[in-house]
Amino acid sequence: MYRKIRNLASLIKQIIFKRKELRLYLELSSERTKASEYLERYNLEKIKTEQDNRDVKNPLWDYFQNNKEGNGIWKWEHYFDIYHKHFNKFINKEVKVLEIGIYSGGSLGMWKSYFGDKCKIYGVDIKEACKIYENDQTKVLIGDQEDRNFWKNLFKEIGPIDIIIDDGGHTTEQQRITLEETLSEINPGGIYLCEDVHRENNRFAEYTKSFVDELNKIKVNSNKNNLTSGVTNFQSSIKSICYYPYVTVIEKYEAPISKLSAPKHGTVWQPFFD
Repeated sequence: MYRKIRNLASLIKQIIFKRKELRLYLELSSERTKASEYLERYNLEKIKTEQDNRDVKNPLWDYFQNNKEGNGIWKWEHYFDIYHKHFNKFINKEVKVLEIGIYSGGSLGMWKSYFGDKCKIYGVDIKEACKIYENDQTKVLIGDQEDRNFWKNLFKEIGPIDIIIDDGGHTTEQQRITLEETLSEINPGGIYLCEDVHRENNRFAEYTKSFVDELNKIKVNSNKNNLTSGVTNFQSSIKSICYYPYVTVIEKYEAPISKLSAPKHGTVWQPFFD
């Protein structure tokens, strides 16, 4: 009899849990529908466009524009402002940069020019032919980015990295495994950037959206004058996740944080939250 009651209680708990899951799924679906409706209205608006809206001098853009001959560089034009926004703090620093997807080698030279003589460039490609782009400042490693053992062996050889640029095979599995095997190997303050995350309902984009949920977790410790929230390991090290057209960027804090806080400053307050 006791066992039947216990089994019944367990079944009821499962039903309640499933109902909560279903309610959450329906709520999220509703929000996605609202977002789709808003985007449809937004896309009907007329927006003034400019041929070139670059207000800040960008050495990467200049390099690309002047690369008329020699090793090829093939990038979406809007990427160069994204690069400069996230990478400029490393210029003329001792920085280790790893790019996946060498192709015709032009971007390896671009990174070297941009970051300066103190940088060390690593290129990863599955094609042996890309070894020809190796030089004193650039090391080329041949391997499959979808192979977890390849990454484990690579980091044993070269150690942690500051910037990772995934311009490799662009399949979901390649992008996901690369992120999973490299994010923890990026130094504090470092950047992970994945290119060519194309199309609606992209599976890699859906995968990284779960990271946004993790970043938004909150467990408030109540204090009248200073709200604080404990952080997960992910929140402790990850400063931001940025989405651009076709690009996902994850940036790390310069040093891990132990909490998120919202202190009150001032002496005069409305009584709304007393």
